Amino acid sequence: MKEYAAGMKWGEGPRRQHGALWLSDTQGGKLWTDHDGPWRGVPLDSVPNGLWFLPDGRLVGAMMHERRIGVWTGRRFATYADLGAVATGPLGDLVGDAHGNLYVDDVGFAAHTGKPPRPGRLLRVGVGGSVDVAAAGLEFPNGLAFVDDGRTLVVAETARQRLTAFTVADDGVLANRRTYADLGRLAGDDARPDGIWATRDGVWVATTTGHAVALVREDELVTSVDTGTLLPIACCADGDGRLFVTLADLQGLPLGEALATKAVRTTVGLLDAPATGDLA
Repeated sequence: MKEYAAGMKWGEGPRRQHGALWLSDTQGGKLWTDHDGPWRGVPLDSVPNGLWFLPDGRLVGAMMHERRIGVWTGRRFATYADLGAVATGPLGDLVGDAHGNLYVDDVGFAAHTGKPPRPGRLLRVGVGGSVDVAAAGLEFPNGLAFVDDGRTLVVAETARQRLTAFTVADDGVLANRRTYADLGRLAGDDARPDGIWATRDGVWVATTTGHAVALVREDELVTSVDTGTLLPIACCADGDGRLFVTLADLQGLPLGEALATKAVRTTVGLLDAPATGDLA
């Protein structure tokens, strides 16, 4: 795996658009991109977690410590949708459909602060700004991705070590909850899924403490790439046979301590992954 970029503390939500990479540094308080040429981090007063591009090309982010979706102005994330009446926070990953509807993790508790776990939810943000609860009772909802041409939404449940799937109705309602992939069984006892990315060949999963990036189909492990001592956080493919993976170096510390002391360092690894064209 080749190094693509460095300098982050904890890289989440990697996204590619027009040949540029964007990601959120939730621990470092920056938005990183090579959109304008050199790889650089833009300091932020309020940092997003998950990122997504709307159909019109605008970048939006799930503001991690606020109950809103922000839209990037080039200098800051202005409010795109207010989730204050519904969200409990913190907010996690973010994904959108072809119509511009967004789905975001309402995690339910701040794990890195030592707060006791409680069930999380998925929130749906309509094109007009409406917000409702799309699914409840999720144990640390994390990575999100559409498969089957948008007919199925997959969410990583980190605490349950699995990917969970929902059928997406024409009106965006989620139904028929089911296990898509048992990561503990398929990728190892230490696999705890964080970021995911859907391709024609399956769903790539960053397994964090599993120290691997795994490609899975429904209840099937296709392949796995070992990341050594580094923890894979999140990933995205560019459709040209390349997978971008954010990789955390904990400096020999336990994960909780490394996050609490901000000792962790993140790089972006570039993996050659043939035939990983993005799903429509």
